[in-house]
Amino acid sequence: MSTSMITVIAVLVAALGVAHVIGRLVTRRAGMLRAADDATAQLDTSDLGLSSTGPTILHFSAEWCGPCAGVRRVVDQVCAELPAVAHVEIDMDANPAAARRLSVLSLPTTFIFDAEGHQRHRTSGVPKAADLRAALKPLLA
Repeated sequence: MSTSMITVIAVLVAALGVAHVIGRLVTRRAGMLRAADDATAQLDTSDLGLSSTGPTILHFSAEWCGPCAGVRRVVDQVCAELPAVAHVEIDMDANPAAARRLSVLSLPTTFIFDAEGHQRHRTSGVPKAADLRAALKPLLA
């Protein structure tokens, strides 16, 4: 192998390594629930169809969104285990105003609201069922 070919291969390997690191940094928080700060917790949620008797899992989706089906399965499983928890799914294409109001920038995005309509948690990506259950348990007491 010539020196120039080895140099090209080394540059390609380095570029792939850098791309991998950047990808990991960008997606490192995907699917992780984050507690809502006080500023976003007080948004007007009266038109979102949230439950007033218990917590609600709300997630934004779209027909063309593949991972949204994964969120739907996880949320359906958690709601089956915790019947006091409501589930609302909003199509981002059909209701862009709600997506803008809640600052939804990517799909899927999932929220947990308490019975008073205050946002308590938020995540982008597909959350784990155990994380959803853990976030919901204090709201059910």
